[in-house]
Amino acid sequence: MTILKSAFLFILIIMLIGCTEEVENGDKEMLQEKIDQFAEVEIKYDDSILDERQNIVVQKLYEAGKIIDELFLEQVYSKNFEIRDSLQKSDNEIDKLQLEYFNIMFGPWDRLDSDKPFIGLIEKPLGANFYPEDIAKEEFEQWIKEHPEDEKSFISEFTVIRRNKGKLIAIPYSEFYKEKLQQISKLLREAANYADNLSLKNYLNTRATGFETNDYYESDIAWMDLKNHLIEVVIGPYEVYEDGLFNYKAAFECFITIVDPEESKKLERFANYLIDIEKNLPYPDEMKNFDRGAESPIVVCNEVFCAGDSKSAQQTLAFNLPNDERVRKEKGSKKVMLKNIHEAKFDKLLYPIAAQVLDEEQLKYITFDAFFNHTLMHEISHGVGPAFIKVNGRDTEVKIELKEQYSKIEECKADILGIYTNIFMIEKDEYPKSLENELYCTFLAGIFRSVRFGVTSAHAIGNSIIYNYLLEFGGYEYDETNNRVKVNFDKIYEGVKSLANKVLILQATGDYEGTKALVEKYGIESESMKKLKDKLTDLPVDIKPIFQIGQQ
Repeated sequence: MTILKSAFLFILIIMLIGCTEEVENGDKEMLQEKIDQFAEVEIKYDDSILDERQNIVVQKLYEAGKIIDELFLEQVYSKNFEIRDSLQKSDNEIDKLQLEYFNIMFGPWDRLDSDKPFIGLIEKPLGANFYPEDIAKEEFEQWIKEHPEDEKSFISEFTVIRRNKGKLIAIPYSEFYKEKLQQISKLLREAANYADNLSLKNYLNTRATGFETNDYYESDIAWMDLKNHLIEVVIGPYEVYEDGLFNYKAAFECFITIVDPEESKKLERFANYLIDIEKNLPYPDEMKNFDRGAESPIVVCNEVFCAGDSKSAQQTLAFNLPNDERVRKEKGSKKVMLKNIHEAKFDKLLYPIAAQVLDEEQLKYITFDAFFNHTLMHEISHGVGPAFIKVNGRDTEVKIELKEQYSKIEECKADILGIYTNIFMIEKDEYPKSLENELYCTFLAGIFRSVRFGVTSAHAIGNSIIYNYLLEFGGYEYDETNNRVKVNFDKIYEGVKSLANKVLILQATGDYEGTKALVEKYGIESESMKKLKDKLTDLPVDIKPIFQIGQQ
């Protein structure tokens, strides 16, 4: 009997070891598949066009950018540093793979898979690390209702909310992140000492002060006033996507780029169209916004380095800043196009996706120019439409009224108006008529680049709304037999115009419930979208930048 028991135990141990190895191998395979979703691309820039002092400026900015990565990591989750330290100390192969994916995702949640945890089992806090992890919307809103004097600081983009002796308090970024922000300010001032361009010197010094005072207005103005500069940099708290609770709190990010003067010159003419673009928008004239500043500089650059929010999971193609509506009213906004990132994404992502999902007869319409031009008008479209509005006689802003739905509908607005305004540019003879079909088809293929970012991504949700709405309208047609989709050129323009009208009116009226209903109806993975996405599993979802500056 003892011999039989021993034999049984021995067999059981062998089986358990085998099962453990099988589970570990499965985990390794799963993690490697996640990592392989990102195609490594070396992001190069020509440092020979910079003189010795300019290269020092770029190096100082790079050092500041690396701290921005740490700041954003802290904003995402309170235990991120603890998790990373544990993974870094481990020699386990699974832990090494987890660390690699953790660095891409800036945390233990998969941004491409509905924020599901790939390390541990804890769900991502809706308010990231901007609020107490256990806070509910109702508690926050009730506090403001009972303490209206706190509203301004509580909804500020630049405060974190914490509990203190049973109360909720707002702590300015300049205080909460003081140590890291002081390090960045020091580096910015050191960079400013080597900046011979006076407008760049002024931006770096005023932004250093902004980090210390928690007031970014002056430095946002200084950024808009950059002139004749070769180094285009923006650094600070901007986008509010990470705040899934209210879209109030801004995440830290950084872009360091080198201006392409020749390509920038080609796009200067579009900066003069802001008023005409606003007039042409398909919503009532009495709702239109002519109070934003008329300046709209457009700069084409090659990226040197990006950090923080701009680098988590998907890489940014372009940006339109600042987001402060006071600055936009006074100065307008600047559009920065990242040429080398566009080239990488077109080659590695967009065209291969189009080849899989688009009707083969329409593949001839997939072009880099259409891809680049849509991004341009997407960014310009962020700078038009409703901003400061009245709701029930009360002065307010679109982003305040639409709360956590704002980022989703704003990205939808920018994309649908990107199409609509590009057609307007054709009517103005800025583009050839031949570009029209290229714009429609290239954008349709691009939808499937964006929706692969996951249902929690504002860009993915915005694109889902467009796809499902235009499919219902008849502007897109899905061929179930061949599992491909195409543009109906006879219906697409009216469909685009119809959706643009709906989105603009929702924003102009601050209609939270209407916006939420639109998102819930159309911002989903519909049946045909899922079938088309399933064809793309062997293609990378995005690029993983290997920055030249980090290899030096």
